[in-house]
Amino acid sequence: MPHAGGMTTKDPRAAGLARYAALVADETRAACLLALLDGRAWTQGELARHAGVAASTLSEHLGKLVAGGLLTEERQGRHRYVRLAGTRVAQLVEELAAQVSPDAAARPRTLRQSGAGSAMARGRTCYDHLAGRLGIAVTDAFAARGLLLRDTGFALTDAGLRWFAAAGIELDRRGRRPLARACLDWTERRPHLAGVAGAALCRHALDTEWCVRIGSERAVKVTGAGERALSELLGIDAATLR
Repeated sequence: MPHAGGMTTKDPRAAGLARYAALVADETRAACLLALLDGRAWTQGELARHAGVAASTLSEHLGKLVAGGLLTEERQGRHRYVRLAGTRVAQLVEELAAQVSPDAAARPRTLRQSGAGSAMARGRTCYDHLAGRLGIAVTDAFAARGLLLRDTGFALTDAGLRWFAAAGIELDRRGRRPLARACLDWTERRPHLAGVAGAALCRHALDTEWCVRIGSERAVKVTGAGERALSELLGIDAATLR
């Protein structure tokens, strides 16, 4: 609030916010955070190759991200593994990435890069839930069948809760994480289903091999079994999943 004489009191959170933002404001660290959106733990060597830097350089960046609370680490023998510190960090990274215009992304220079980009846009994991066209198709199907309300934020309906129970997908409602949450999809520019429900559905899809991971990034592919299941349970046209 302003004081007499025109002086203002700086918000005490400002310095902390600036330090937090500075952690992300580096291309190498940003590349690591985006890679770790696959929800898995990566070794320092794997992230160094992904980011295109020396392992010694990457080590310094990882140290800053761990100290800043964005990553957690564990060591197994000579390997150092890191992962995102939790769903809040994943949400922050995905929402920041969604603000980047698709036109700002570099054009793929090889056929392999082009194929990888197409696979990511078709279907991928966003930390622990489904994203890309697959995630949007699932979200739209939930809404069309009255399982999900998205007028003022996302909320499962009673019918939605019954759907999960009938499908044998357990929803862990013990924590403080929202049951359903909208997450802005950076390729589709629309929100997909996240939260406890989104994570449970993604985990079930991978465990039952409705979806399988492809490549070394976050891309997933819907299997024949997945096409049949999603058609039967949600009325999703298989052609939209390919």
